[in-house]
Amino acid sequence: MATMNVSLPNPMVEFVEEMVASGGYSSSSEVVREALRLLRDERAVEHEKAVILRREVGIGLEQARAERFSNRTVAEIAESVMRKAAGH
Repeated sequence: MATMNVSLPNPMVEFVEEMVASGGYSSSSEVVREALRLLRDERAVEHEKAVILRREVGIGLEQARAERFSNRTVAEIAESVMRKAAGH
């Protein structure tokens, strides 16, 4: 495994040291690796959300160009989405 030196502000150093002292991690490197894994995963989720949003906006624009509009109000659509999200 490669070695890298990283400068951290004092509050982050203290946090890393607290994580190791609490027994949740065996070393400061382990804390930093976990933080980077979480950041990588978070970025991947953000990217996937952006891809989905672009696709859905594209579908909406295509429907608007074809003059296919809903007769439902925004409130009705929101209520429908909330019901689906709640599993009803």
